[in-house]
Amino acid sequence: MNRIMIFFLVVMVAGVAGGAAAERRPARSVIEIWVWGGPSQLETFDPKPDADKAYNNGLKAIPTNVPGVAISELLPKLAQQADKYSIIRTMTHPHRGHETATYLMQTGREPGGGKVYPAIGAVIAMFKAKDYRGDIPPYVILTVPKGRFSEIGFLSEEYAPLVTGGNPSQTRFIVDGIVPPGGLNAEEMAQRFDLLSALDTFGRPPAPGAAPGTKVGAPVLEAFQAAGIQARKVIEGDAAKVFDLSLESADMRNRYGWNPVGQSCLTARRLVESGVPYITINAQGWDSHKRHFETMKQRTAEMDQAVATLLQDLAEKDLLDTTIVWWTGEFGRGPKIDWEAPWNGGRNHYSKCFSALVAGGGFVGGKVVGESDAVAGEVVSRPVAPPDMLGSLYELCGIDPDGPLPNPIGLQTTILPPESPAGRLRELYR
Repeated sequence: MNRIMIFFLVVMVAGVAGGAAAERRPARSVIEIWVWGGPSQLETFDPKPDADKAYNNGLKAIPTNVPGVAISELLPKLAQQADKYSIIRTMTHPHRGHETATYLMQTGREPGGGKVYPAIGAVIAMFKAKDYRGDIPPYVILTVPKGRFSEIGFLSEEYAPLVTGGNPSQTRFIVDGIVPPGGLNAEEMAQRFDLLSALDTFGRPPAPGAAPGTKVGAPVLEAFQAAGIQARKVIEGDAAKVFDLSLESADMRNRYGWNPVGQSCLTARRLVESGVPYITINAQGWDSHKRHFETMKQRTAEMDQAVATLLQDLAEKDLLDTTIVWWTGEFGRGPKIDWEAPWNGGRNHYSKCFSALVAGGGFVGGKVVGESDAVAGEVVSRPVAPPDMLGSLYELCGIDPDGPLPNPIGLQTTILPPESPAGRLRELYR
């Protein structure tokens, strides 16, 4: 083959690759499933059935619908959806404390230095806000905040998350500030708003009969008025219906599971349908220092049903290609089981090697990144650091992670620190 032919072949291949990249549109929404407390890699996406029982407690791996890929027997429903997601088995960082690990996993920054950087949810909300037209804030947390640090960091309060509170698995999902408690209907809420407006004259122009929202000449008061008008618009408008899970069929709610994680995943899908850019589901109860396997039996069953249904539901509604789903915690769990009292079969914090899942929004499915050792305790190949994961999410959202991070304090900084030697998860990009 002569040099001219080789040159033209290279040009053609480059053109195909470039065309594929050009066709990939930025993800519109992100669903973060934050497995609060640290999920065990061995009981989820990196089982080690051939290890000693001191490491696996006799649990087995099961095949998925992707040949050659196996996950824990505790996740049978997710095993049937493996073509929709990819697994990272070699997440790694040096922090074993909840606060420091969470900060690193959410910001891509080492703790310390005198500045609190914003979490990825606030950053994506800020960048996506200019194209978002919804009445619900661009960042929503179901149902409680992580509480480890201020997620907006040094950004404006404008990008603070709406933390729903409440319990979506109850008959009525009471969302703080949006869905009123006590069963009040729309007419009763309107009467209360009108009474409040009549009684609260602070900052209102002295002219009698001035309409709500009339400019008063004081920026702080005008901002306060505008916030009140926006809040009423959300409560009385269609936006609040996003949280009304009674609008879903009983069959759909059953598919997700009648528990907070399952119904949070259903709510997340509804938020995606309404265009909300970033949704976090804080799944609690995974900090299993004691009686680990009893805890895992319940937690994995709920998570398995909820996430498998979420992926399937998004795909059925043609939303998965435009929605990133990522699943992980601040770290994993120790590979060797601690059978001594007071742990009685527990696993403790472990960050040298743990797992994550990514799906949709530009990620391919059915792949595995990285290899751990025989007990899922050490990275053997392809380490993935938190900035690598976050940088990949930013890139697929159309945000340059190496670009400047606008902020109200005038700090000259980039979204993430320089790329690590291993680099981002580009082998998983479509």
